[in-house]
Amino acid sequence: MTPEQRVTDNIEQLLEVLPPRIRRPLAEHPRLDELLEVILDLGRPIEARFPQHADLLTSDQCTPEDLRYVTSRVGEFDRDNRAGLERTLHRISAIRNRREEIVGLTCRVGRAVYGTIDIIRELVESGRNILLLGRPGVGKTTRLREVARVLADEAGKRVVVVDTNNEIAGDGDIPHPGIGRARRLQVPNSRQQHDVMIEAVENHMPEVIVIDEIGTHAEAEAARTIAERGVQLVGTAHGNNLENLLSNPTLMDLVGGVHAVTLGDEEARRRGTQKTVLERKAPPTFDTVIEIEDKSHLVIHHDTALSVDRLLRGEATTVEVRWRDSEGQVRKSTRQVRLTGSELLTSPEQPEQLSLEIEDRRSRLTAGRIFPYGVSRRKIEKALQELGSPAVVTRNPEEADIVLALESRLRAEGPVGRPEAQVLTVRSNTQTQIMSVLRDLSLAAQAAREAFALQEAREVIERVMAGGEPEELLPQNAYVRRLQHELVAQQGLVSRSVGREPRRRVRVMRE
Repeated sequence: MTPEQRVTDNIEQLLEVLPPRIRRPLAEHPRLDELLEVILDLGRPIEARFPQHADLLTSDQCTPEDLRYVTSRVGEFDRDNRAGLERTLHRISAIRNRREEIVGLTCRVGRAVYGTIDIIRELVESGRNILLLGRPGVGKTTRLREVARVLADEAGKRVVVVDTNNEIAGDGDIPHPGIGRARRLQVPNSRQQHDVMIEAVENHMPEVIVIDEIGTHAEAEAARTIAERGVQLVGTAHGNNLENLLSNPTLMDLVGGVHAVTLGDEEARRRGTQKTVLERKAPPTFDTVIEIEDKSHLVIHHDTALSVDRLLRGEATTVEVRWRDSEGQVRKSTRQVRLTGSELLTSPEQPEQLSLEIEDRRSRLTAGRIFPYGVSRRKIEKALQELGSPAVVTRNPEEADIVLALESRLRAEGPVGRPEAQVLTVRSNTQTQIMSVLRDLSLAAQAAREAFALQEAREVIERVMAGGEPEELLPQNAYVRRLQHELVAQQGLVSRSVGREPRRRVRVMRE
């Protein structure tokens, strides 16, 4: 924690709901201020978890009486098996058996951290729409809570927090002080989040709306509606970085969307690209994207539209990196990034391993596991067969790379599977619509593969022209190899195809 930050955690209120036999050893624990959660599983010792380790609080087993002691002192469990402590950020989550009896509890410590947005304060107060990205646990929700407080209390703006499952402002009807004077609209469950987003802008005249975890097509559309009405939007979305959003059909509209465009022969030659390219199709909903790498390091795309355009063209885009040093001072620098891991191509470390990682990224563009969500499995398999696609249909949503969903079911029941999985939708369960969606996916994947192959060629051309040794590109089909040969010839270098199918590839060299 930096000197500028302070934490409030109301830890005493969490201790009060725990069984007396573990309350005292926990209260006396030397690292209580770092406690993450307390685990009570029937028939196992009770455990306290910290960032880097876990300690057993009992030598004997957790009993049904221990579980009843906790559940009798917390609010009612909702349909997501969560309960809270009023006016705190603590969360109690239940594990049930097949008879709906509670057999385990996770008592998570919730903390309000003040001072987390000082590093980006001028961006927050600029009025721009800001999207925060990052893996779970890096502090996205904590920063959103601080954004709401600063804009409401210190900037004097009308702020409304759309709070699904009370993650931002805590349990109970009175919001946690961590959001300051911001108003809070509670969302009964995640399936209604998009409706409450629209309700917020239509009923309460906000200047700012704060929303956590935009994850469905309906929520992305609601976000665009809010932005178009001139309301500042600050939110988070599923995904670690901008590249994740560009590969997610459900959420890519947040940053402008992507579609395949066919160029004329002359324009393709002028650009030095294949005829089918990926381009941004609309203005982004969010003006600025901030990737949270860890609690102290941020990567900022100040102009989302410019970053998306450059990434889709296979060009490097410049981002700002901000971090706090050991003395709490904010440091800044810049970094060049590219789409689909092209930075790996220029790394001097472990070239064989990097090539395998590049090959793995590229293979995911051509194959995948599709989970049918309200859509006929047989019809998907028939469409894949007609398209000659190597993708397969899976029965397990947690294994799926792509979820093909019926729009009505997605709206009614919410998303399934991994957050990083792509979600494609059809309005009706017909062979025509399923074929259309999968054909568009196949065309976009082909365009992405070709863009990746040409960007790899450009990287190699630069190194060979700078005096490097001859280099071989990754294997490609005959059409893509021809595009690579043409690109090499335009730069006055020599290339030839080597190897046998399916490993035939282009070698680049000087004359």
